[in-house]
Amino acid sequence: MIPLLRTYLRPYRGVLVVISLLLLVQAFTNLYLPNLNADIINNGVVTGDIAYIVRVGGVMLLISAILGVASIVTVYYSARTAMRVGRDMRRDLFTRVESLSLGQVNALGVPSLITRNTNDVQQLQMLVMVGLTMMVLAPVTAVGAIIMAIRENAQLALLLIVVIPLMLAVISIMVFKAIPMFRAMQTKIDRVNLVLRENLTGIRVIRAFNQTDREEVRFEGSNADLTDTALRVTRLFALILPALMLIMNLSSVAVIWFGGHLVADGSMPIGNLTAFLAYIMQILMSVMMAVMTLMMVPRASASADRINEVLATHPDIVDQVDDPAGVTTPGLVEFRDVDFRYPGAQEAILQDITITFEPGTTNAILGGTGSGKTTLVNLIPRLLDTTQGDVLVGGHDVRLQPQEHLWKRFGIVPQKAFLFSGTIASNMRFGRPDATNAQIWHALEVAQAADFVRELPETLEAPVDQGGANFSGGQRQRLAIARAIVRDPEVYIFDDSFSALDYATDARLRRALSDEISGATIIIVAQRVSSVVTADHIVVMDYGRVVGQGTHEELLESCETYREIVASQLEVAAS
Repeated sequence: MIPLLRTYLRPYRGVLVVISLLLLVQAFTNLYLPNLNADIINNGVVTGDIAYIVRVGGVMLLISAILGVASIVTVYYSARTAMRVGRDMRRDLFTRVESLSLGQVNALGVPSLITRNTNDVQQLQMLVMVGLTMMVLAPVTAVGAIIMAIRENAQLALLLIVVIPLMLAVISIMVFKAIPMFRAMQTKIDRVNLVLRENLTGIRVIRAFNQTDREEVRFEGSNADLTDTALRVTRLFALILPALMLIMNLSSVAVIWFGGHLVADGSMPIGNLTAFLAYIMQILMSVMMAVMTLMMVPRASASADRINEVLATHPDIVDQVDDPAGVTTPGLVEFRDVDFRYPGAQEAILQDITITFEPGTTNAILGGTGSGKTTLVNLIPRLLDTTQGDVLVGGHDVRLQPQEHLWKRFGIVPQKAFLFSGTIASNMRFGRPDATNAQIWHALEVAQAADFVRELPETLEAPVDQGGANFSGGQRQRLAIARAIVRDPEVYIFDDSFSALDYATDARLRRALSDEISGATIIIVAQRVSSVVTADHIVVMDYGRVVGQGTHEELLESCETYREIVASQLEVAAS
């Protein structure tokens, strides 16, 4: 935790110096006030010198005012620094997650990443805010008060030999027991986020299968588990304050008891006893302030470990050169003896893949569920890296091209058409911010989406909810396709992007695509044979291997798997 905080506090060293100086002012002021109070009692109250009381009392009021101003400024700068540290952590976490591969994101877990960027950062933020206030004030006040107490009466100061170790022992035991509980609590927060996210995302499925009660029970279990752990931690820390207060009060009684005897025999002025009691209170209050900070340390330490885990995860897909090697043939996509195995998998999901997609052609990838179609197309824009073999785009290996330059060549429509919250226009300009309204309308026409957009009252400025929830599945797909067309890339990848369209719309859209983007390479992952019969090049996959390539007519003659797919779909259509 300390290296992480040191890294993020380093840019604010100047502010930290100011906060430390202000805390030193507060500490020495606090240490000076009991002496003035003792002087008033010994030289003013006892002697009846009203002028002395007024004069020294005025000095005490002035010092108290300075102390108040210093406290306000310290809290302000501490809070501002803590908020900025939290901002920087969230920025770096988000940036690191954006650079990770799909496999790394899935390994860390989406719900966990959300918790780490919110709750975990907040825990460290709170520790920084409280810690900056206490980091100088508590130790300086404690050490200074011990010195001043010994100076007042060394014999009476022997009480500290018993009191301070006793307080430290209580605190150490509590913190040692709390650390594992806080680590468990952060993991259980992840679990609650996971269950909640699954319920919100899959609410239609839950209701369709009448599993609302089951999901309520599942959430209640995760929630109760988190609550139980939080209560156990709270009960543990609930014992600290009463125990420390008991020690403080017993210490005060002991000081008054033994000090009273010293005052009675004339070996200690009553003002000095009052000052000594004030110093004892300052020592104990400093320990209490340290406890307030230490109560946050175990949970913040667990959060820091989780944040470090993300920041220490190095992207497994990185750029190997600073500049692109150049483009020999724009739009050319080649697979050369490609194998791919997911981490931890026993067998490769893709084996011996050798395919060429020529520029200006419409290419289709057909196969059963689990045959590796989506994995194959994810290798092209380097969302995944091959285990063996080469993927080339534009005549050069994708691993030797900067990712940003590589991605600019693609217009991708994934299986699940995802729209961002905003407007239709903002979604259309997502990959091309300078696109004109005319270009957007043209793309909507090609994607067969212009008609329903015109019917909306705000047309292009019509609002889009998160994920496009206010549109049907077919409308979302067509808008996602239009978004890719607006970008005007070299290569279009449609990953089963026509599944929600009826046959007539599907046919019109494919005709429009072939007419309007004839110069680009089109790669279509499809389940329906009717969507690919007109393709220039069809690749048939089965269990991660290419079992056939060619046109529809060629494959009917040469590929048994393709004939089976065609026959099964014709049989279903006939029935």
